[in-house]
Amino acid sequence: MIIRSKPNLIGILFSLKGSIARRIAWRCLLLTLLASAIVLVETWQPAYFSKVNATPFTLLGLSLSIFMSFRNNACYDRWWEGRKQLGQMIVEVRSLIRETQVIRDSAERAGLLRELCGFAHGLVARLRHEDEATAAQPWVGQAIERQHPNIPDSLLQGLGRRCSALAEQGLISDWRYTQLETRLVSLSQVQAGCERIKLTPLPYPYTLLLHRTIYLFCLLLPFAMAEPLGWLTPVFTAIVSYTFLGLDEIGNDLEDPFGFDDNDLPCNAILRTLEREVLAALGERELPPALEPVDYVLT
Repeated sequence: MIIRSKPNLIGILFSLKGSIARRIAWRCLLLTLLASAIVLVETWQPAYFSKVNATPFTLLGLSLSIFMSFRNNACYDRWWEGRKQLGQMIVEVRSLIRETQVIRDSAERAGLLRELCGFAHGLVARLRHEDEATAAQPWVGQAIERQHPNIPDSLLQGLGRRCSALAEQGLISDWRYTQLETRLVSLSQVQAGCERIKLTPLPYPYTLLLHRTIYLFCLLLPFAMAEPLGWLTPVFTAIVSYTFLGLDEIGNDLEDPFGFDDNDLPCNAILRTLEREVLAALGERELPPALEPVDYVLT
């Protein structure tokens, strides 16, 4: 995620970090070169372009802008929902830290809280298609069953069994057990919410139609602008293609908020926040440092 103050005019014009300009540069360049070729043909054979009317392109551009705004809003909703789910995970872990203060056995409490960190690391690894067991193992006391299809959920099941055992032994009250189980259910809901975002992309025909319309619009636009604008056509083609292709690329970024792109959620920083609070609750003095943005990017 990009963390930086509002840029000034120079920053707006020349800032590349977090921008999608690099990813769409070659496509914009090709469209600009095509527009230049069309203007060159119009210069030699103006009769071919005398009857081309720009009105259909105005209507199509307006419709395309509205269509893209709907898609980008849907993608941003996914990004924001992902951030809310990870924030809820922090809330539930903090609540569990308070709820487990009644556990007198410090080793048992430490095992419970460290397994929460293992769950969080396993969940993020699952959302990124990484090895869940490897990510969770440093925080889990016992060996992880690597054959389990859902490592984060298996850790929650283990936490539930440990809480149940504490209640059966009379180390916590039934009411406290109910509170702990409620927190674990909430963490399970967080996992399900994140998996829903990850595993349910926007409908493919919806995205395909938008991609096709953008390219058709940018390819055909120079034919309408060549006769009235002349050699200004490549300039306006570059601006229009940068706008539409850029919005499309931003939507692709926001659609999957758990990845490693500059504009994705800072999952590593969120995990580090959780680690620091758990370790502080266990009495650790030397905590891992909070992650800071590197070149304006908070991972």
